Amino acid sequence: MRVLGVDFGLSRIGLAVTDEAAGLPTPLRTIGASGALRPDAEAIGAVARDEGADRVALGYPIGDEGEDGRMARIVRALAGHLRELGLEVTLVDESLTSVEAEAALRAVGLKSSVRRRRRDAQAAVRILERYLETQAR
Repeated sequence: MRVLGVDFGLSRIGLAVTDEAAGLPTPLRTIGASGALRPDAEAIGAVARDEGADRVALGYPIGDEGEDGRMARIVRALAGHLRELGLEVTLVDESLTSVEAEAALRAVGLKSSVRRRRRDAQAAVRILERYLETQAR
């Protein structure tokens, strides 16, 4: 089973997918957010179909003291739209995934402009890694 990892942002949506053979996460691309959740869910759903994924690991922002903030409510609503499209959705703690992605991209010496384009897809890889770790337990 292939899983699509999603790092959702109000401007950009980072996407990654598990490799079929090894099950390892691989960055796909970043798509622009439309500003409306239903079209964003449809775009994510189209990528999931194209990639043969029926499950989505959706990055979820854990708020201070476990309370849902604005982005957490938005991500929950997005998850609902994805489920309406027939996708199985698991919310995955996305804490520091963008920071980890930026550090990894910086470590390989990429210029700032390149890092900016790749950061969200790399954050989606981190979300998938966390998802896979929880499934292995």
